[in-house]
Amino acid sequence: MNLTREERGAMLSKIEKTVAEKYYDPAFNPAVWQSIVARNRSAIIDAASTAVFEQAIRNMLWEFAPKSLGLLSKTTPINSRSAINASFSIETASEGFRWVFQDVLPGGVAEKAGVHSGDILLTAAGKPMTPTTASAAEPPFEMEDSIAITIRRGSAGQELSLSLQTGEPKYKDNPYSDLTALKPEVRKDGIAYLRVSLFPGKIGIDFAKELDRIFTEQFRSTDKLIIDLRGNPGGGIGGLTLMSYLTPDRLPIGYSRNRRMALDGTHPSSLPIFDKVPRSKLAIPGLALKFLGKTSIHLYTEALAGHAYHGRVVILVNEHTTGAAEMLAQFAKENRLATIVGSKTPGRLVSRSATKLGNGYRLVVPVAAYVSAKGTQIEGNGIVPDVAVSWSSEDAMHGLDYQLATATEVVQQRA
Repeated sequence: MNLTREERGAMLSKIEKTVAEKYYDPAFNPAVWQSIVARNRSAIIDAASTAVFEQAIRNMLWEFAPKSLGLLSKTTPINSRSAINASFSIETASEGFRWVFQDVLPGGVAEKAGVHSGDILLTAAGKPMTPTTASAAEPPFEMEDSIAITIRRGSAGQELSLSLQTGEPKYKDNPYSDLTALKPEVRKDGIAYLRVSLFPGKIGIDFAKELDRIFTEQFRSTDKLIIDLRGNPGGGIGGLTLMSYLTPDRLPIGYSRNRRMALDGTHPSSLPIFDKVPRSKLAIPGLALKFLGKTSIHLYTEALAGHAYHGRVVILVNEHTTGAAEMLAQFAKENRLATIVGSKTPGRLVSRSATKLGNGYRLVVPVAAYVSAKGTQIEGNGIVPDVAVSWSSEDAMHGLDYQLATATEVVQQRA
């Protein structure tokens, strides 16, 4: 797709207007944004190719707000957690920095290909995969593609060739390959273990129904619970149901605060309340009517029944736990409903909206920041675990998981 100079100019104008009107930060400075646009205008409009144009747009967005604004197209490479359902750690090897698979999520692209936690990524699509620094961004992957990779496994350094079959993007505004969102297990020690890899769907109706089945049937008699959110990139609002299974009470969770609300000093008590994920799609029209056009809502738990595991819950998090998963962990921590174990989360939790720019492009803009019911803003801060345990690539290489082992010890002590 080759864009004309006029089309590139029209897209830039729409980006400039969208950010000016919607960007959530109450400290937004129009003059700074306008100067950044002006400084990048020539590189964008006069770009020699589509690839150069897209990179020029991304450079401008990064200059204004690193990591929060995004340009999407059909061919945009997607971060590894969404494209192949896996996250990476950067480790130092004899030949320099290497990406090591850390969270390999159940039912995802990487797991289906045979990837294990602790495997070292050597090449992808025939190209060497080497991070330039110890803090480099994770490698992106094209979706709807078959990607040949080579990995190094184990202390013996066995090299294997695998094929990643990335899926069709689940949603255009938030593309990801499908995976197993919920993987429950009642372990031999009697502890209920729930791996939550994603909060799928914007409302999460099917997710909520599956949670109902798990907790009323499979976990009905268990008195200890571990919820594993490691590597969970967030997703929709279905996490409200999981929070509701942590307490029998109707508790405030938090709310999303947009720029207008912050500037006007609007009190959260005036916001519309969302306190139940519907279990039927017939409820969607009513929800659409109630919340149409609103970027700020107040969340409450569903006031479900009490369970034997209440007071004996551990939640596992790490540096790849973001979005709605951080919301859940923060709610549990603030209300002392669970002990948080693992490593500090990165603090990435804002509501985003995608605006069509034309020619198959969309601009993803943060439109509201999440604030907990007790006034804590997660964005930029993250969640510090009650019990800190770091992940070790060396341990993973040998099939050991000390974060999970620690979570088991903690929940057993709560008996």
